[in-house]
Amino acid sequence: MLKEAIKNLPITPRLIKTLRETARLKSTHYSTQIEGNRLTQKEVEQVLKGKEHFAGRVRDEDEIKGYYAALEWCEKNVHKPITEMTVKTIHALVEGKGRKQVKPTPYRDGQNVIRDSKSGVIVYMPPEAQDVPLLMRQLVEWINATDTPVPVSAAIVHYQFAVIHPYYDGNGRTARLLTTLVLYKGGYDLKGIYSLEEYYARDLSAYYHAISYAEHHNYYFGRAEADITPWIEYFVLGMLDSFQHVKQAAEAGGGKDKSTLIRSLSPRQRKLLVLFEDSDTVISKDVEELFGFGDRSARLLCARMVKEGFFEIVNSSDKARSYALAERYK
Repeated sequence: MLKEAIKNLPITPRLIKTLRETARLKSTHYSTQIEGNRLTQKEVEQVLKGKEHFAGRVRDEDEIKGYYAALEWCEKNVHKPITEMTVKTIHALVEGKGRKQVKPTPYRDGQNVIRDSKSGVIVYMPPEAQDVPLLMRQLVEWINATDTPVPVSAAIVHYQFAVIHPYYDGNGRTARLLTTLVLYKGGYDLKGIYSLEEYYARDLSAYYHAISYAEHHNYYFGRAEADITPWIEYFVLGMLDSFQHVKQAAEAGGGKDKSTLIRSLSPRQRKLLVLFEDSDTVISKDVEELFGFGDRSARLLCARMVKEGFFEIVNSSDKARSYALAERYK
């Protein structure tokens, strides 16, 4: 019900754009912070805007740029099927220091272990490298075949990826991004305005305890068959917590104040608002793709929106005509 309540909030495109960018920054900050990144949220924002470099923080800055690039890639590719190449591309972007074009990363070719940072004691030994390709293939096949409720399947994907640990480094960040992609594809995108990573980072000990629940540290001695009910409960409660924060932020940002105006829009006008979530202007081609119209129908609809006072013409040339929302709807 909370998902539907957020979906139906009368949020303006301008507010959605603000909330989405805030969520991206939070996801990037908190997901990298979980792995030890030392930059503050404000510093993360400065790095991504290219305004600041911090002495002795080159690796931290590279992690920020890589995660943000991978998050953007996931958002742009949400309508494509999830494959092993998807996973390898996400990881390559995570490790890519902000590069937009990367070569998909192959899985690890040797054994790695996770140790307690203070004592040096092994806390988890993942499966051997020779078993990783099969395990990853099975995971991707399960993602595409399961009819498990989306929140539960996303929790399982997060857990299983962490258990397989297919890379030497970047597993946690890649797991969280893959989980986000699964949620988005399953209809839990909420316009990209929430951050599960913030929930994890708020109590790291709870996060690690939930995802590490097992009787033995070795993959082959119980970790693969562990009862992960506590993790699934933790994960779903995290979704609930994140969605509640989104609802509060949207309402505080002016969603309620605009309810009368937005609810007066026709269904077609409401759908057109989607085009302005990431851009200030649109062209008839955008309208054509949104509705699946032909070129002529899209142009006629744009002309009608201008006549109704919903669109304003920004560029009036025939070849490059573009439109913006009328001021009262911004």
